[in-house]
Amino acid sequence: MITGQPAPEGPAAGPRRSADRGQAPAGLGRRRQRISDAQTQERMLEAAVAMVTETGLTVSLEHISLEDVIHRAGVSRSAVYRRWPYKDLFFSDLLKRLAAGASPAIGGTNPAAVAAINETVLAHLDWLKTPKLRRALAAEVLRRAALGEFETFHASPEWRTYYALQATFLSLPDGELRREVADALIGSERILMTGVARAYAEMAKLLGLRIRPDLDITFDTIARMASATTRGMVLMAPANPDIASERFQANPFGAPEAAEWSEPALSMAGVALSCLEPDPSFRWTDDRAAAVREALTTSAWASA
Repeated sequence: MITGQPAPEGPAAGPRRSADRGQAPAGLGRRRQRISDAQTQERMLEAAVAMVTETGLTVSLEHISLEDVIHRAGVSRSAVYRRWPYKDLFFSDLLKRLAAGASPAIGGTNPAAVAAINETVLAHLDWLKTPKLRRALAAEVLRRAALGEFETFHASPEWRTYYALQATFLSLPDGELRREVADALIGSERILMTGVARAYAEMAKLLGLRIRPDLDITFDTIARMASATTRGMVLMAPANPDIASERFQANPFGAPEAAEWSEPALSMAGVALSCLEPDPSFRWTDDRAAAVREALTTSAWASA
């Protein structure tokens, strides 16, 4: 992954280019504005992350050219080589940036998924009157949301890169870089799983469900298990295309009638609903109905 080749610097690098003097490349007809080393670092890392995002992360980073990153970042070569005398050092920082999961696609809320959940619950609001059907409604939410989540992750270069890094970072040699990448992954996962757990908790509360008391777990546990299920299917999908395309009629959770299920939806619903049961303290009243409608129409549950 890391070549160990020093970056060209000084006279040994050949004739000085205009970029080394902080000037714009020939043909642009203007001097490039001088920027600080910190700005150079940030722009280089942002440009490299964007390039990895477009192509996805391979087992190595050899498909990422440092010269191409410099060109895309719009910074001078001399500033880059001053900050990173060896390309190994730049790629080490790039790995840590990727491990931090800083992409908006990874860290942000999926508005389409939230809208689909709101629509599903509003369309079946009468199911909340019956304890058995509350669980069936949660299954219906997951039936729709899980497939959309799987397709989003499966099609997203950002998520594929993030997953690939998690799956392959153990191949890094023992040392400071591996520890720093591991720390970055732990930090990004903690933030991601906190958000997922909160969404599960808010939706369960809205639907009158609770974690089974005999399990002695939290929504953090459910979030990790459900996320691991989806990620595993995303990683398997290239060699198992039926995961993405297979559909079947089923009624696994006691809905009034069968519906079309996908493998990702059944897997995620099976994991989540094995941990949940109707909350005996939940009472369906006009006030409760109004509160649920308000939470759904404003998506308050998703931003709680």
